Amino acid sequence: MKHKVTFLPDNLTIEMEHGGSLFKAAKAAGVYVLSSCGGKGNCGKCKLVVKQGTVDPGQSKSYLSAEEQERGYVLACHSHVQSELTVEIPAESRMQAKHKIATGAKTEELLKFMQEAGGCLESRISRIYLDLAPPTLDDNISDLERVRRALDQAGFDVENLHINFMVLRKLSHVLREAAWKVTLALFHTGTVTEVLDIFPHNVVKKRFGVAVDIGTTTVVVYLVDLANGHIIGSASSYNAQVKCGDDVITRIVYATEKNGLQELQDLVINNISSLLTEIATKHGIRPGMIDYMVVAGNTTMNHLFYGINPQFIREEPYIPTAAFFPLIRGKSIGFTIDPQALIYSMPNVASYVGGDITSGVLVSQIHKKEEVSLFIDIGTNGEIVLGNKDWMVTAACSAGPAFEGSGIKFGMRAMEGAIEEVEINPQTHEVNYRVIGDAKPIGICGSGMIDALAEMYLTGVIDQKGKIREEIGSNRVRKGENGLEFVLAWRVESAINKEIVITEVDLDNLIRAKAAIYAGFATLVGHMGMTFGDIAKIYIAGGFGRYIDVERAITIGMLPDLAVEKFQFLGNTSIVGAYYSLLCDRLRHEAEEIAKKMTYVELSVSRSFMDEYMSALFLPHTDLHAFPTVQKEMEKRKK
Repeated sequence: MKHKVTFLPDNLTIEMEHGGSLFKAAKAAGVYVLSSCGGKGNCGKCKLVVKQGTVDPGQSKSYLSAEEQERGYVLACHSHVQSELTVEIPAESRMQAKHKIATGAKTEELLKFMQEAGGCLESRISRIYLDLAPPTLDDNISDLERVRRALDQAGFDVENLHINFMVLRKLSHVLREAAWKVTLALFHTGTVTEVLDIFPHNVVKKRFGVAVDIGTTTVVVYLVDLANGHIIGSASSYNAQVKCGDDVITRIVYATEKNGLQELQDLVINNISSLLTEIATKHGIRPGMIDYMVVAGNTTMNHLFYGINPQFIREEPYIPTAAFFPLIRGKSIGFTIDPQALIYSMPNVASYVGGDITSGVLVSQIHKKEEVSLFIDIGTNGEIVLGNKDWMVTAACSAGPAFEGSGIKFGMRAMEGAIEEVEINPQTHEVNYRVIGDAKPIGICGSGMIDALAEMYLTGVIDQKGKIREEIGSNRVRKGENGLEFVLAWRVESAINKEIVITEVDLDNLIRAKAAIYAGFATLVGHMGMTFGDIAKIYIAGGFGRYIDVERAITIGMLPDLAVEKFQFLGNTSIVGAYYSLLCDRLRHEAEEIAKKMTYVELSVSRSFMDEYMSALFLPHTDLHAFPTVQKEMEKRKK
């Protein structure tokens, strides 16, 4: 027996078998429902409201307040279809796809930085126009030999020339239909030149490439004119894999389940394809003219992109299938936009330090500097590189996705309706906040969480352990179903008809996340026998990183207490590094050397990391002398 299930407000309907999972029904309908755990039943984020019909709610009650239960809330992953249904996805459970994700696509600025890094427009892909003499009874060599002869006359080493089989199959037709005037797409590697594709007439200047950043949370695509380096257009979206889990660990687990790996690969391939089609169509470019794609992502994202099982990345001793992936054609992994296009992946370093970090180092240029610098990409995980032109060490701290909203009662990504800035009056404890999109709030994102944590500490709402101080006497402090909580926004102010609060459980999760990031810094610095005072510059990358208020991050002990001018935001260095490597083969080689040069430190088995982590589980730290500016601010506020 099957039942119709309708999802509001999208008004999408699908049939689901009796007893089937409501979470699976949403996925099958193409409806996005937030789920940090990928439907495993332990995050409490996939809330739906049953408007009509009957479901078996399973263990939903364990994750819902009494008020939510009265209003018909259930968790999609725990609930099973019992009849024809109409369910609503409430605002707090929706993926707000209309929110614009920063792409950083500013051609002139990026080209200037690329030149300063020693790059130039020398891609490994080129094109050549050939005006061939038609065959005659006297000149009756094969079509292939005719092309080889023309290339020889043009100065190419035809002894090391390879013709792709797909080109050979269409060679005779294209030559004759184009009256022997054709353009060849050539790929150069070492001493070998391969004919990738053949096009009718002169399309030498219509040479395009694609740079892609596959982030755990977002996907960004640049369509690039390879002739001049200009970014024709960019597009971005949330990574469609988020419906299978927020972080790399949940996706690795999902990939090991039946058809899970194929589903995850299909999601990201379709993601990239739809974004690329959107840009190409807008600018009147035929996708078949795309010759080359460079992809950057963390090690797990790369495995999922290639359809390679990432299972052993999360099992000690944490070994990926590959760090350097071979060149492949689009058709090998299901790209139908241009199946002949070559795909290259930025080199990875280890299980949790991937091509996105190699890209970041390439962009930051710390591998060429005399002084010691620290590079960090703050996102779902925190990847760190410490070093200079002589050495580099790297590590990944398992901060978890708390700052992406997972494990936080009203946590969410930086979308419309998210509280992104917080101020608390030290006398009255009243709250002022700013919301993305100037809308009514539905939750709080990472930058807002850092602000809230810092303000609550500085104004005495919480103590150094992150415990809410009931004795301050504010009506914003109250007992909730799971202990004390602090009200950021009252019910009448919110868009979800609920108070938006931060609970003590939230505070514990945030403190653990910031502690892991700081401990990663401290462990690498200590590993090299150095102190934070030896660091000349700290480069912060990543979509989340660009919204961080450095002073607030220092206040909570997430970043070391250094002069603010030592910190520099670089934005999305993953996509920029891919863009540089797409345009300049010299920089691609440089990225490979960077990956080989980095020494990976596995923090999960490091005793010193655990010691640093335990010390950082306080605000800002157990050693207050390490945070003198925070001490001064606390003393100032007490006066």
